[in-house]
Amino acid sequence: MLSRRNVRVKVMQVLYGNRQEDGAFDSRGASKHYAKLVDDSFQTYIFNLLVFYQVIGYAQQDEIRRRSKLRPTDKDTNFTAKLCQNPLAESLKKNTQLTVAFGKARQGRSLDADLVRTLYLEYAKTETYQNYVYQQTESQETDHIAVYLDLYKFLINNETFVSMMEDHFPLWKDDKSLVVGAMKKTLKALPMQETFLDAFLPQDETVKLFGEALLEKVVASNQELLGIIEPNLKNWDADRVAILDMIILKMSLAEFLYF
Repeated sequence: MLSRRNVRVKVMQVLYGNRQEDGAFDSRGASKHYAKLVDDSFQTYIFNLLVFYQVIGYAQQDEIRRRSKLRPTDKDTNFTAKLCQNPLAESLKKNTQLTVAFGKARQGRSLDADLVRTLYLEYAKTETYQNYVYQQTESQETDHIAVYLDLYKFLINNETFVSMMEDHFPLWKDDKSLVVGAMKKTLKALPMQETFLDAFLPQDETVKLFGEALLEKVVASNQELLGIIEPNLKNWDADRVAILDMIILKMSLAEFLYF
């Protein structure tokens, strides 16, 4: 799921967060911080998938509520919870790998039932969902995927959803395009195979052989890299270079020289 571009951003964030007063980097803290940022990106994807799964699952509660009315309308009578009662949703429900991942995602991160209900009810008002629920012909696989993609688009543009993501994942804005791309790929590939999550796990080639190695090299070669940069700062002191700019220069040089 993580590209080299994503990894570079995380290395930059780690170096910035672990920079000491003398310009050196805390190697032990940097390594732990990097591992956490990498894992957080994957957990952000899992949490997005969890919220999506909970929202489509609320259709079952909606059906029960409508059927229990003393005077149900025609819409109430004709309503079905096909948003969650279809082979695509079942493939998510029965996926053991995903169930385990959802369990870990819930640890330390609350998912308020009222929030899920609010998100569902707001989406239920949309024309897309109304047409989907009450269409005369039997829904095909493409119909379910189309409404799932529309629902997720609704979620990522919903203030309640965005606030929740920012509360749980401070770097949501940085990881958003990455996670949205992974979610769209997931939804388009439904119904899911048992091991579908393997394709989204952090890959060693990108995360360790490149990202972790780049981080370690910049930390270990900090003074050497600075020694290359300083003589080339025409009429400019190294102390006057913005911290983030200096970090980017060191990362770039490290790639040129050692990779």
